[in-house]
Amino acid sequence: MIVHLIDGTYELFRHFYGQRRFNNGKDKPNGALVAVLHSVLQMVEDGATHIGVATDHVIESFRNDLWPGYKTGDGIEPALWRQFHPLEEALASMGVAVWPMIELEADDGLASAARLAARDARVLKISIWTPDKDLAQCVVEDRIVQVDRLRKNIYDEEGVRIKFGVPPKLIPDFLALVGDAADGYPGIPGIGKIGAARLLNEHGPIESFPKNLLTGQRKLALLFKRLATLRTDAKLFKSVDELQWRGPTKSFAKFTEKINEPRLFARASDAANLTNK
Repeated sequence: MIVHLIDGTYELFRHFYGQRRFNNGKDKPNGALVAVLHSVLQMVEDGATHIGVATDHVIESFRNDLWPGYKTGDGIEPALWRQFHPLEEALASMGVAVWPMIELEADDGLASAARLAARDARVLKISIWTPDKDLAQCVVEDRIVQVDRLRKNIYDEEGVRIKFGVPPKLIPDFLALVGDAADGYPGIPGIGKIGAARLLNEHGPIESFPKNLLTGQRKLALLFKRLATLRTDAKLFKSVDELQWRGPTKSFAKFTEKINEPRLFARASDAANLTNK
């Protein structure tokens, strides 16, 4: 089987701002939410059988206690924020395994789900659907891959090495050195992507660097590495069988009526009929 793990928060952002290009700033109350559901159903229609979605139930996580500049929910547009929790309800109602993350982030949820799924010998491949740089650290050979849906790229271990200049296991070190503006930490001054890759390929992880290499920035680099290192200890499911999509629940009809999107229920029901034949 192939397990598909989706960054629900990223998908919500992607569709929200994608629709902004066409709606002249008049956001539909559930426009991005509906688009995410349709995209998940498209995956089912294309053959996906086992799907899990991780979301940021809240934006803040344990990392905010480690670094004051780490990303927060400040600045998220109200029209977008109002769709966060309804998306989780909608996915669960549609019969999709969904993991709303609170102390951890959606990225940690995806990393944890990938680790859990990889334990099952029946799982031939795990596809992590997000372009987030952090998730590159989860890639393992060609069994756990990262999918950038927007750019239509799939990164296996060699693909990660080509893109970043380092193997997946050194991605946290790489991000610690170069920084991640999206997450709110700046990296080490004077070290760019090429320099970071050269140092890591020569010396290995930051802990193995000669003590005088980072000129007093070693402690900060290790802190940033901690921020960049995804947690894989979230207990999200006991068996990958829990990720198998069997169709919408009975509550999905009422949910789609409430948001005035009956075609979603019809599409989900048709997909379930095809899947369960």
